[in-house]
Amino acid sequence: MSARKIVMKVVSVSFSVLVIVLLVYAFAQAGNYAYHFGYRVFTETAVADTEDEGEDVIVSVEEGMSAGDVGALLKEKGLIRDQYLFFLQLKLSAYSKKIKPGIYTLNTAMRAEEMMQVMSGAEEETETEEDKKPSSEQAGSETEKGAQETEGGEKQ
Repeated sequence: MSARKIVMKVVSVSFSVLVIVLLVYAFAQAGNYAYHFGYRVFTETAVADTEDEGEDVIVSVEEGMSAGDVGALLKEKGLIRDQYLFFLQLKLSAYSKKIKPGIYTLNTAMRAEEMMQVMSGAEEETETEEDKKPSSEQAGSETEKGAQETEGGEKQ
């Protein structure tokens, strides 16, 4: 074998190894980015560290805005760090397709889920089971509780 063929073979093998190493490195970096992005979907903190540092921002959500549009708006107003992360959080949350048009006062100390809750109107709908019962049922259950307490007192 001539020296030229040996040199070409070494260069060819070296180039193949270099390409493989670069591909492995690229896949490792992509996997690392994907892992951290996925981790942030569930653990992203608010822009402001504490409620004292947070400031109120007025946001106007208009009819027909998509989740991406809302994310871009919140990013523009300084309420979130990453509009694509917010988009994914919204799509994976219970508030997907429930954002209502309106004017909202949000705070930089709020997490994305809290903002979604406000913009979907879910804050207003948080009632306890007692609040949901008609007043006649509440009175009946209170009478039953009193009767049970009396029975308990008689047994002792």
